[in-house]
Amino acid sequence: MNNRLIQKIKEAKKRRSKLFCAYLTFGYPSFSSTERLIQQLERAGTDILELGFPFSDPLADGPTIQHSSSEAIKNGATIQSAFRLIKSLRKKGLKFPVLFFSYLNPIMHYGISRFIRQLHQSGFDGLVVPDLPPEEGRMWESWFRKFNISMVYLAAPTSSKERLNEIAKHTNGFLYYVSLKGVTGVRNSVPDDLIKRIKSIKKICDKPVLVGFGVSDEKQARMISRSADGIIVGSAIVSCLKNGRRGERAALSLVSRLIRSMKQG
Repeated sequence: MNNRLIQKIKEAKKRRSKLFCAYLTFGYPSFSSTERLIQQLERAGTDILELGFPFSDPLADGPTIQHSSSEAIKNGATIQSAFRLIKSLRKKGLKFPVLFFSYLNPIMHYGISRFIRQLHQSGFDGLVVPDLPPEEGRMWESWFRKFNISMVYLAAPTSSKERLNEIAKHTNGFLYYVSLKGVTGVRNSVPDDLIKRIKSIKKICDKPVLVGFGVSDEKQARMISRSADGIIVGSAIVSCLKNGRRGERAALSLVSRLIRSMKQG
C-alpha cells in the first residue's frame, strides 16, 4: 500500500494547496472522544492527524498537553490500544494520514522492530519523535523503508544551517519546524522573524515545511501559511477538550476556521 502521507503531499503539491495537521492526545479526554474526533476531523477537512501518545516526562510539551497526557495515562492509554484504535478506524474507512507522536522512551520499552512493524500493520503512516535526532534515527531507517513509514524530524529556531541540511536530508514526508524557543502552547503572537526563517529553510529543504508550536488562531494560520506549506495545531485544539461534548464542538469549529483561513490565505 502507498504511504498515505506521501500521497497526500503529492496531491497538495499538484493542487498548490496548504496542509493542515491536527494534533490529538490519544485517550484524552476519553478513548471514545478520541475516536469520534478523529473521524470528525477528517470530515472537517484536516489533511493529516498527529496522534500523540501520552508520556509522563515530555521534553517539548507545555502545560496543556502535559495535562492531557496525565489524564490519558490515568485512563489507561497503551501503545497497543492506540494501534487497535487506528486499525479499527481504517476498517471503517478512515482515509487521511495518521502520524504517531511519541517520545523515545515508550518506543524503546516496547521494542523498536516490534513497534515499527505494528505501526505499519495498524494503519499508521509516519512517526514523530521529538527527542530522536537524525544521527540516532539512522539505525532505524532500514525498518522505516521496509514498512513504508515516514520518519518526520523537527527543526528549531536554534538549528544552524549545517544542522538544517542534515535534518532536511533525513526527514521523510515533511520537515516539522518548531516556530519558537520553548514548549508547546497557545500564543498570542508568533516570533517576529518566523517568516524570514521559514523562507530560509525552504531554500535548504526540498520537502514541505509545516510549522507547529504556538499556532493558535486564524490570523496566525493565514500569516504562516503564506510562507510555509502548512501548519500543525495541537494545544489550541486540546485546550478545548476539557469541556466535554461542548469542547469537542468548539475544537471542530476552531479547526474549520483555521483550515478556511489558511487555505484562503
